[in-house]
Amino acid sequence: MLSPMPRRRVIGAAFTVALFTVSASSYADDAQTLEPVQVTTSKIPVALSDTAANVSIVTGEDLRARGANDLRTALSLVAGVVIAPGGDAGPASAVPALWGLREFDAFLLVVDGVPSGGAFTPALVSLDLANVERIEVLKGAAPVSYGATSFVGVIHVIHYAAGQGPARVEVGVGNRGSARFALALPLSDSNAPWRQSLLLDGEKRGLAGDRTNFDRAHLLYRGAGNVGGGEFSLDFDATLVRQDPGSPHPVENGVLSPRVPLDANDNPRGAKNNENRTQLALGYVLPTSLGEWSTRLAVAATNDDNARGFLRQDFADDGVTHNADGFQQGVHKTDVYLDSHIATELSEHATLVWGFDYLYGKGAQHSGNFEYPVFPNGSNAPDWQSPHIDEFTHVGDKRNFAGLYTELNYVLTDAWRVNAGVRFNHTHEVRDATHIDNTGPTPVEDQNGSVQRSDNRWAGALGTSYRLWQDGHDQITAYANYRNTFKPAVIDFGPESEGGILRPETARSAEAGLKGQHFDGRLDWDLSVFQMNFNNLVVAQAVNGLPSLTNAGKERFKGVELDGRYRFNNDLSLVGTYAYHDARFGDYVRLFGDTQVQLKGNLLELSPQHLGSVGLTYAPAEGLRAYGVASYNGAHFLDRRNTARAGAYTTFDAGVGYRLAAWEVRLDGYNLSDRRDAVAGSERGIEQFYRMPARSYWLSVAYTFGDHR
Repeated sequence: MLSPMPRRRVIGAAFTVALFTVSASSYADDAQTLEPVQVTTSKIPVALSDTAANVSIVTGEDLRARGANDLRTALSLVAGVVIAPGGDAGPASAVPALWGLREFDAFLLVVDGVPSGGAFTPALVSLDLANVERIEVLKGAAPVSYGATSFVGVIHVIHYAAGQGPARVEVGVGNRGSARFALALPLSDSNAPWRQSLLLDGEKRGLAGDRTNFDRAHLLYRGAGNVGGGEFSLDFDATLVRQDPGSPHPVENGVLSPRVPLDANDNPRGAKNNENRTQLALGYVLPTSLGEWSTRLAVAATNDDNARGFLRQDFADDGVTHNADGFQQGVHKTDVYLDSHIATELSEHATLVWGFDYLYGKGAQHSGNFEYPVFPNGSNAPDWQSPHIDEFTHVGDKRNFAGLYTELNYVLTDAWRVNAGVRFNHTHEVRDATHIDNTGPTPVEDQNGSVQRSDNRWAGALGTSYRLWQDGHDQITAYANYRNTFKPAVIDFGPESEGGILRPETARSAEAGLKGQHFDGRLDWDLSVFQMNFNNLVVAQAVNGLPSLTNAGKERFKGVELDGRYRFNNDLSLVGTYAYHDARFGDYVRLFGDTQVQLKGNLLELSPQHLGSVGLTYAPAEGLRAYGVASYNGAHFLDRRNTARAGAYTTFDAGVGYRLAAWEVRLDGYNLSDRRDAVAGSERGIEQFYRMPARSYWLSVAYTFGDHR
């Protein structure tokens, strides 16, 4: 049971931030007065203080000051957002949770204006945070701007534009043989006719798990210039990832199984999650009599080469009995994204964004599945190529998401703004599946079929913000919004021959909040409440002892989120966040063994009700630099029956460095408390969970060329 003391400490820490910042205001220097803007909510720049939604911006300078080089550390100071490193996609991936829902496809990942992963799942394995200008995090869906792709949030990663940003090189070494390199080069002046930049980076990261690590190499070229009276842009992005995956830890009798050592790897030897991904994105912005016309086209190709294995439920531990299921697999995906819209200024107070977008996805997996014996500690794991293939499976899927949309942004008065949008979605999906039984003397094809599904749905959003009070840069604004969206059910291209198409997921959400700035903009804060009613959530379950996906009836998500930041001066800032999430099943009956269980009222697994974080950053232009971040994750359950309770835990990240002119040397430590709690559930291993990566350290040196800082 969670004692009341840790909960009080987290709540108290959030309010201590506010009290402490008020008392310290007399020590602050002049604050920055530039109004931050975001583009995620409606694809046009909107001042953050006027946005009718909960949006957080994490700047690239803040990322570099905190040594943040993955999504967990980058978003550790965004209220209510929890990023679990790893997952079934491998140790280079992550599983985000927003609004209390931890699903790998419930949110939308956007990179430089393009949905990354397209019509399938977010491309987290290839996500790269080098040379990032800022990250925008929108809580809740974006049903008009991005359509049938997200329910609980949008994470928009924006790299420096072509010809902009610092010219910088960085090298680093870490424990367990880790190393990294990054070179960011603006290849032209920011005012050149053809602006261009090049980013080259790579890393090798060793993890505590047996036979667990990954390598990643990344190239990003960005070019832009004036063509035919408009602005043309070209981005080419290529990523190679080589992963040696770890194993999730089974739960037995309500706890992480003591039969499996902490960092045991039950994968077959040579297991891999390898990915090659390339993307070409073209953009064109043209002034017209109707307004600024923006068009973007992106085509991406992803090739995965996988070999994995997972322990079964109630697994034998004699090392002889077949107790694990494995597969060797190739997955090929092609994504196409096209968006074309016009921002028409109806008057000096009203802007209408109208256009269409289209997402196309074509994917296929070919798998050979096998079983094998392994000790729970993985010591006798066979090579992945040695077991006999018992079955061959194939799944092919084609998805078409198209939409017509329009959104009105209207400034009623200097204080009151309204935005309203509507979208018509058309989705069409075709799926074929084949299963070949290879256990007998000759292979037998016992499944070969095709299904398809089409849906036509309206979606929309309505929001408003009203400035209740303003005095110079200081202000308090109230905001509220309503959003209605849907999304076709996910396909994860697992080794099973899943030929059916699940029902689409749908959600309706409402959010209201207050946000403010005080002490000449030094203190800013946001307090919001939300509720979302969800239908047909896609969840993993066991069918005849094998993993499968199914719709999970109804769910209800509600909560409160609070964050505050105080800038003592241009060098020192303090951030505090707190979130209360209540994520529960509605009407959902699931079969456990031979018994049907109604889960109504149960909390979703891995969804804590209390979350909090506190971070202090000291980052002067020269001299000593330091930061520290503490992140609290409250007690939660590891199962849907709410019988396996896991306690609360706190992680700590901290770093210290020294900058002199163009040079910077730093030492960073992550998960210094060395918490190894379960943080992400497996879709493949039934009732199995990936643990938080062990404590790690990095020593790095960076050099900034020229006058860029």
